[in-house]
Amino acid sequence: MGVMAASVPSLQRPPGPGDDLGLGTRDAAPRGVNKDGSFNIRRTGAPRFRPYELYHQLITMSLPRFALILLGGNLLANLLFAGIYLAVGMEHFDRAGGPALLDRFLDAFFFSAQTLTTVGNGAIHPVGALSSSVAALESMLGLLGFALATGLLYGRFSRPHARILFSRRAVMAPYRDGLTGFMFRLVNERSNQLIEVEASVSLSLRDPRTGEHSFSPLSLERKRINLFPSNWTIVHAITPDSPLAGMGEADLAEAGAEFIVLIKAFDDTFAQTVYARTSYKSEEIVWGMRFAPMVSPRDASGMAVVDLARLDRLEAPAG
Repeated sequence: MGVMAASVPSLQRPPGPGDDLGLGTRDAAPRGVNKDGSFNIRRTGAPRFRPYELYHQLITMSLPRFALILLGGNLLANLLFAGIYLAVGMEHFDRAGGPALLDRFLDAFFFSAQTLTTVGNGAIHPVGALSSSVAALESMLGLLGFALATGLLYGRFSRPHARILFSRRAVMAPYRDGLTGFMFRLVNERSNQLIEVEASVSLSLRDPRTGEHSFSPLSLERKRINLFPSNWTIVHAITPDSPLAGMGEADLAEAGAEFIVLIKAFDDTFAQTVYARTSYKSEEIVWGMRFAPMVSPRDASGMAVVDLARLDRLEAPAG
C-alpha cells in the first residue's frame, strides 16, 4: 500500500487552523471521541464549589445516582429537623410514644417525614408556638424541595437526545466502479421520527515524524437524508484524492487513524435538533466484508421490517 508518510497528502503539511476539530493537534489522546460520544478530557483548576453547574450535573448524571441523591437529601432533611425537634423538646408535641431517647427520636423523625411531605397523619402534632413555627418552616421547605425535585425529574425525562445506534465496527469493502469504500451503519433506536439527518465524518491521522494530529473531512456518498425511517449506511469512497488513498490496514494502525462521526437531526417529537457522535479506530475496521441487509422485503400489506439485531451483521461481498 506504500509508505504512509509519503502517500497521504494530509500528512505532507502541518495542520492548518481550519483542520482542528477542537480536540487538539498536539499530545492528543489515543482516542479523541469515545464510542459513546464522550471525550477524553478532564477539567482541573475550577473552584470546588460551582453552583452554576449544579443544575447541569443533576440533569445529566445517571438515573441511579440521581435517585440516590434525592433519597439521601430527603433522609438528611428529616434527620436535621428531627434533631431540631429533639432540641425544642418533645414535651411540646402531643404524641403517644414513650420517654426513652429512641422513642422520642423516632417520633421526631417520622413527624418530620410527615411534615416535610405535608402528609400530616395526625398521630403527632405540635403544641405551642415554637414547635408549630418549626413545623411550619419545614412544611414550606418541603413544598419548595419537592417542587424543585419535580422540576428536575421533568427536565431529565423531557430533555431531547438522540438514541441513534451505530454499528460497533466499520468496514472497508468494495464499493463501485472498482473503488473501495469506508462504511459504517446507523439506525434510530426509537420509534420517533428524525428528519433532515446530516452526517459529517473527519479522519484524524498522527504524523509519525512530529506526533501531530491532522484532521481531514471525508467526502460522503450522501451526507444528508431528509427522512430516516430505516437504517443508513454512510459511505466514503476512496478515490485518488481521498486522504485514505494508498493506505492499508497497517498504515492506518501506524497513523493511529480515528474516524470521528457527528450526526445531526431534527426530532419531530420535540421539535428540536439533536446530535449523536461516535468514532471508529483502525482496529475497529473490518476489511473485505460488507454489511448484511437488515430490512426485510415488504409483505403483502406493503410493510417492511427493520431488524435492529442485524445492525452489526456482516457478510462477504458478492462475487
